[in-house]
Amino acid sequence: MSYDPRTATGIPTEPVGSLPRPTTLQEAYAKYDKGEIGKDDLEKEQDAAVKDSVERFEATGSPIISDGEQRWSSFATYPIADTLAGTGLAPGLGPGGQFFAIFADGHGRQLPKLESGPFKYNQHAADTLKKSKPYASKPMKQAVIAPSMLALLYPLKDPVEGYSRDEFEAALIDECERDIREAFAAGAERVSVDFTEGRLATREDSRNPWTGAGLLPHFIELNNRVMERFSAEERTNIGIHTCPGGDRDSVHSADVPYNNLLGSMFDINAGYFLIQLASERDKDPVYETIGKHLRSDAEGVTQMAYIGTTVTQSPRVESAEEIAKQLVRAANFIDRQQLGSTDDCGFSPFSIDEKPNHGSPDYARDIAFQKITNRVEGTRRAAEELGVS
Repeated sequence: MSYDPRTATGIPTEPVGSLPRPTTLQEAYAKYDKGEIGKDDLEKEQDAAVKDSVERFEATGSPIISDGEQRWSSFATYPIADTLAGTGLAPGLGPGGQFFAIFADGHGRQLPKLESGPFKYNQHAADTLKKSKPYASKPMKQAVIAPSMLALLYPLKDPVEGYSRDEFEAALIDECERDIREAFAAGAERVSVDFTEGRLATREDSRNPWTGAGLLPHFIELNNRVMERFSAEERTNIGIHTCPGGDRDSVHSADVPYNNLLGSMFDINAGYFLIQLASERDKDPVYETIGKHLRSDAEGVTQMAYIGTTVTQSPRVESAEEIAKQLVRAANFIDRQQLGSTDDCGFSPFSIDEKPNHGSPDYARDIAFQKITNRVEGTRRAAEELGVS
């Protein structure tokens, strides 16, 4: 393994993925949807945002960085659409699919729906990583979308004519495996799988029928069908990310008891988990559940728990001392050799995000880099206190 997560900070630390897009880029996405600019113009703004993101990310001292997903419509739809409005939608998909989430402030994010097969991605994460990597001098990670999220493209009740759910899910597993493998081949040192739908799957929201369909066991099965295609050595660098969502500074499932998910999430045979925690009101029971269920042998891999130490939906910047205290406290419940740190969520998983609590996306970018800087320093301090090297 060329990248050692412990080298810089003792306790490993890693971002989730996304950063707020600059106002200029968000405006470019809107103009592109309206036909006011072409794709070349959009890509120029994306490239400028990536260059700025990488430079500022490296300045935080983070041992591993991302490109902030500046070239993506969202963490969930990057393989199937160019924009959130559906421009560049993949063949076989149409508008009007299921709401993947309804957020606490009342707004929702809707997926397209599968209308015909066969299912294929329009692009893969490696396609954008290849464009971003030349700007970076530090190791890069790449996030990819979980098969369980895109499984929601298939209508919940009505079968797609001539294309069964089993056929669709088999294609989906193939695409997710390819997404991960190509990301590693393009130079990603780590790949994490976004599993934000995991906690939401236990909510049973009458406004959003799929959440009451008991899908969590199937979601875990789908993710394990991907994991079983990788060796134990490969899975050491494949993670799972869970959080209660994040969009427009609002969340979709923070009210759902974490134990509804955590008791079974570690059954996924991934090497590490990025777990929202800083915004939890009562952290100790969550730490305890993680310590109880985190496995020392997940089909040949010792699992790691990277706990969230910064609240990505809040403009308040956590101090390094505060972050260190969170990690030291967590070590009372979680083996310190299996402990890491992260941010609660991506800072802005959707390309159009006004960040109302912050006042503007540009200010939210500034805050995100301050939080990351303090997370890195706080993690280093915690490692010193805990004697982890």
